[in-house]
Amino acid sequence: MSTDWKALIAVVVVVAAIYIGVEPYAHSQMHPAVPPADFEFKDLKDNKSPSENAKNGKELFANNCYACHGVASDSLPPIMDDETAASAYGVVPPDLSDATFLYSKEFFISFVKNPTEASKLAHKFDGKEKVFPMPNYDWLGNDAIADIYAYLKTLEPKEVSNRQAFVSACARCHDVRYSSITSLTPDKDIEEYMGTVPPDLSTMILSRGGKYLAEFINDPQKHLDGTAMPRVGLSEKAQEKVIAFIEKAGDPKKEERETLGIRFIAFALILSVVAWVWKLKIWREVH
Repeated sequence: MSTDWKALIAVVVVVAAIYIGVEPYAHSQMHPAVPPADFEFKDLKDNKSPSENAKNGKELFANNCYACHGVASDSLPPIMDDETAASAYGVVPPDLSDATFLYSKEFFISFVKNPTEASKLAHKFDGKEKVFPMPNYDWLGNDAIADIYAYLKTLEPKEVSNRQAFVSACARCHDVRYSSITSLTPDKDIEEYMGTVPPDLSTMILSRGGKYLAEFINDPQKHLDGTAMPRVGLSEKAQEKVIAFIEKAGDPKKEERETLGIRFIAFALILSVVAWVWKLKIWREVH
């Protein structure tokens, strides 16, 4: 065996030993394993109802929700402007035009009944010293809340773009400056509400990756125990659209880069073969 081959084998063995010995441990520390995303939210119980009375739901919405929430798709603007609402609640209450696209009926019922529990923020809002901006509506009962959902379902848009899904689900708190999106809630209000200004998400896909974002959005406590970010409760389809938008905003050249990467690898392999053949030819002439 030639010296070249012995050197190559030695390098491969050393690199493999270092990689196999160190990389898995480093990865486990930097990216600890967590349970996969749970879009059924199995920890939330007693949230079923067959009721679908949209007419009753519209009346219930007007009497219980309209003080804070608008529904642009039904020409119902919020009573308070965003600045006033942010100052009063700490965060701008969402417009509910896309609510039935974003959330399953079961999660919606759970959230309306007990938003602190559904969003997993009991550690932040104890109900005494600090109270969640939205009160519990458990007294309404599952059927009444299901009727509100049925009313909102009649207003659900036929198509929801990735950008629209992101704006509806995330833009009350987060900026995406690469896509000219500024959070609806002013920094001073959201900082007081959350304890810190939520990060701009322009490059989050590059720093964290899609898998992490999928797990984190579904349940932030899995990766960051004690975080002030709520469990948003998005459906799988809605979350996919949100992540797709974040990916497009932060990594718009992904497809082009991946295609170029394949071409470069192919070129490198061909060049390696040519170099190896040339090396054999030169050494034959030397010997």
